[in-house]
Amino acid sequence: MRYLLLQEGTGLQFVSLPESHMYQLVALMKRLHKEIDKLTIADRPQLPEVVAECGELELLKSELAIKDGLDYVSSLERRFASLQESEYPVISLLTEIRALQAQLEYLQEEE
Repeated sequence: MRYLLLQEGTGLQFVSLPESHMYQLVALMKRLHKEIDKLTIADRPQLPEVVAECGELELLKSELAIKDGLDYVSSLERRFASLQESEYPVISLLTEIRALQAQLEYLQEEE
């Protein structure tokens, strides 16, 4: 398992993902950051910054939690699927999100 450290505002999020798929999530986050400013809607979704990736993680504050990678990707999918964008082809971003989501669902079923 690998862990991705994300910073959103002043808060931190920790996402766990199998090592084999961490690269895809990092690449997806970079692509979303690159494309988010091209959206023409006023209410763009906020995306956390990728801060770090690590192989081991021990949380020392009880209020912090590690979010499952599939849950995180599913929440991204919901946020982007709800956008009412008319100019930018959001479907291309959704296709990438959904591809990773499907892979993670398959992994979960295999376990």
